[in-house]
Amino acid sequence: MRHRIPSLAAAAPAAPLPIADALRASEPLGRLTERLRRSNAMFAAIRGQLPPALIAYVLAGPADDAGWSLLCANAAVAAKLRQMVPHLEQQLRESGHVCAAVRVKVQPR
Repeated sequence: MRHRIPSLAAAAPAAPLPIADALRASEPLGRLTERLRRSNAMFAAIRGQLPPALIAYVLAGPADDAGWSLLCANAAVAAKLRQMVPHLEQQLRESGHVCAAVRVKVQPR
């Protein structure tokens, strides 16, 4: 009795889905993309208000319904930014960004 081995060529792999299409097609990934876009836009709005010496030590963090986080490289940078929070929140409002609160977090790199 002879067994026939199925041909691998018959089962062609599916064409890869471009990442932009995958992000649009998936509701959870779409929400994540929107949150990332929003966070980056808010950072762009306040970047000019940050002291030049600190910009390299601050990253845009997550944005959610409770607010937006700025991630700082160390406690000294975080302390300075915490003093600036009212000014940064004002700048966000003037730029048209709705943000419940700006949070400052230390996240060493």
